Amino acid sequence: MLNELYQKLEERWIEMVEIRRFLHQHPELSFQEVNTAKYIANYYKDLGIPVKEQVGGNGVVARIEGSLPGKTVALRADFDALPIQDEKDVEYRSTVPGVMHACGHDGHTATLLVLGKTLHEMRDTLSGTVVLIHQHAEEYAPGGAKSMIEAGCLEGVDVIFGTHLWSTEPLGKVLYRTGPIMAAADRFEIVIKGSGGHGAQPHKTKDSIVIGAQVVSDLQQIVSRRVNPIEPAVVTIGSFIADNAFNVIADSAKLVGTVRTFNPEVRDFIEEEIEQILKGVCLSGRCDYDYVYDRGYPAVVNHPEETDLLIESTDSVDEVHTVEEIEMQMGGEDFAYYLEQVKGTFFFTGAKPDNVDIAFPHHHPKFDINEKALLTAAKSLASATLSYQEKHSASETVQN
Repeated sequence: MLNELYQKLEERWIEMVEIRRFLHQHPELSFQEVNTAKYIANYYKDLGIPVKEQVGGNGVVARIEGSLPGKTVALRADFDALPIQDEKDVEYRSTVPGVMHACGHDGHTATLLVLGKTLHEMRDTLSGTVVLIHQHAEEYAPGGAKSMIEAGCLEGVDVIFGTHLWSTEPLGKVLYRTGPIMAAADRFEIVIKGSGGHGAQPHKTKDSIVIGAQVVSDLQQIVSRRVNPIEPAVVTIGSFIADNAFNVIADSAKLVGTVRTFNPEVRDFIEEEIEQILKGVCLSGRCDYDYVYDRGYPAVVNHPEETDLLIESTDSVDEVHTVEEIEMQMGGEDFAYYLEQVKGTFFFTGAKPDNVDIAFPHHHPKFDINEKALLTAAKSLASATLSYQEKHSASETVQN
């Protein structure tokens, strides 16, 4: 069955590309993906595949029942875009000003749609059930995964697989990691409340910029001096705003940043340490502050057995020439929520465009992917699905 499935996917690669380009031209932001969700649902409806809409928001879930007994495998693809102006000079450039697919979610969706179509066509020889989870709002916390899980998208699911097209890695490379692979991603906001005044009379003010600068400097000591060096962690200030005339001392300053961790205890510690630093600096500066810490996605932690199965299953995919274990990544992904509920693994599929030395990274205005990677991703997900069914069918036979 696997060879036949591969052949059909090869024949439908052009369809994957066409879908991906259509979605690329018509992107929608997180929690606003109404038309994209309709497009996905209608694709399955036209094939006669049972589908549920508005799952936890704009989520869509399709279900393919095989004729043979087996486990239930879930496959997930996200479909939201980003608030970025598309600067590529290509025919499929985004038609929506200020919005583009700058992370490959259009490719994820195209891959899963055509794989779903092919599995449905072969359902008479398919074991078990395949649940196709099309998730909205991966890019913006609280994300779509949690609400879709709460709405029941994982009911009866035994295992889940997901992949992310990766524009900076060569075509034909599959990147995996057993255990933690992507970090917990949190956001914090600080407002320093000083007392503004004339730039020529700083002694009559409480300068929020100077105090804020001290906070930024001291926050760098959390990872370098307060966290165990063997524990990966990042504290980054991404925005520092205190807009005023050149001769005015700012009354307030706003700092916004992110914390990335893997260890839950380190996550708690950093949240507390930020406030301890704030208290100390603001006390010495005789000012006040507001502090809000928002928990984002937890760390993505892959399960060992399912990760091993993925590695082994890629042997049958001709398009895969390298399977490599990678270091932990500080980027975040709400696929983490699925892995907290069921076993599974999340991996990266190389999608570096042809004829470039350095590919534009994810979230860049000129981001693009090698569309040949759509086929690699589809085959990798298919091989993992069928290998899982085969393994557990054999296990049940032995037990019986």
